[in-house]
Amino acid sequence: MNQVKYSELTFQAIVEATPNAIVLVNKEGKIAYANHQTEILFGYDRIELIGRMVEILIPERYHKNHPQFRTMFFSSPETRTMGSGRELYAIRKDRTEFPVEVGLNPLVTVDVTMVLVSIIDISARKKAEERFRLVVESAPNAMILTNKEGKITLINNQTEKLFGYHRNELIGNKLELIIPTRFRGNHPHLRESFFSSPSVRSMGAGRELFALRKDGTEFPVEIGLNPIDTDEGTVVLASVIDITERKRHEAIVTLELKNKELEQFNYIASHDLQEPLRTVSNYIQILEEDFSEELSQEAKNHIRTIQRATSRMSTLIRYLLDFSRLGRDRKLVSIDCNEIVENVIADLNSLIQTTGTKIQVGNLPVINAYETELHQLFQNLINNAIKFRKKDTAPQITIGCENYNEHFEFYITDNGIGISEKHFDRIFQIFQRLNADREFEGYGIGLANCKKIAEMHGGKIWIESELGKGSTFKFSISNFQV
Repeated sequence: MNQVKYSELTFQAIVEATPNAIVLVNKEGKIAYANHQTEILFGYDRIELIGRMVEILIPERYHKNHPQFRTMFFSSPETRTMGSGRELYAIRKDRTEFPVEVGLNPLVTVDVTMVLVSIIDISARKKAEERFRLVVESAPNAMILTNKEGKITLINNQTEKLFGYHRNELIGNKLELIIPTRFRGNHPHLRESFFSSPSVRSMGAGRELFALRKDGTEFPVEIGLNPIDTDEGTVVLASVIDITERKRHEAIVTLELKNKELEQFNYIASHDLQEPLRTVSNYIQILEEDFSEELSQEAKNHIRTIQRATSRMSTLIRYLLDFSRLGRDRKLVSIDCNEIVENVIADLNSLIQTTGTKIQVGNLPVINAYETELHQLFQNLINNAIKFRKKDTAPQITIGCENYNEHFEFYITDNGIGISEKHFDRIFQIFQRLNADREFEGYGIGLANCKKIAEMHGGKIWIESELGKGSTFKFSISNFQV
């Protein structure tokens, strides 16, 4: 047996042993050889295929373009997957179609170049993918499938509802599209870390996570990650849950617990603290009225010092009681914030006129809130903007609001003395005063009240400021439904 004949037999034996359907096609598109798996897969005897055009195995709707694809391949033959990015179908002798995956391998000889076509029936895979898609689609949470590069390959209807995108806007895009800007820089590193050791886990354990809707609004989320091994490599299925309501409920529960603690303090302050102060005040009054002539000037000075300290302590206790009573017997009502601010400005009219304050108010929304507390919140912030003004500079105050659907974000900007960044958290703690001198009088209770009021409304309060360049106080109010 000569070497050529031996090589042909060896090639034939290898092709016959291959578990996939193998078809050898020449440049004109005629089938030169088909193995036994091709007979099983397509229902033809190989004698019915050899010499026929390869289009016999292709659905008729693809016949028109197939010769062009074949010409393109033979003009630059190389091993490749056919129809990358497209769904391919083949057709059996009984005219039933089925999905396939096709591999092309050029076979170059001295006389001719042919192509060895490997055909795999992927019907079972497609059914599994469809079952997977249906499971994902029926999930009650937003489900997002991404690959190692962070590209979104599949989402369900809940994802569209949650993020406000149509699925065509998300599929093929990077996951960073739905991540707030401040987190995007670090996300590729976190993704790489996950894929280096993939396992079922919660994302961001111990951290607060936020997602970004199409309209630009952020919301808190809980994310579960599930790695899935596929033929294309490991992908991750992320389950995304909007926990806005949970956070709101937690805030309410926390506030209720705080209120119980404050109620206990309220009782102590009303009885155990105020009673001794009243006793001291009574004795001071007796000394002044009955023994005034017998007291030396030094003794009188000491009595006045005691009186001032007692008066201050009584005032602090009164403020604490007011703080503890915030929100008691509260009820949500529909409020026009424009009217609230107008009333506050009217209440502060004398101070505004005296200081030459100019206040610019934008178009504020109608919201559901606690009226008395909201009035106090605006009054404290506007009053502070006037009080902490620069010397010889008339206060300029701007009041506005942004609507983020889930919540409203109010801002009050001034041109006052400003606050150093290191004090941003401290100023909202009760009885914390940055200006202990008499230039700016107060007890350090106003901003603590503001913080509590914002939290009562399911929101928060914060400051953006630079020393000497004014401040912007911002607070959020959840979009409550009455």
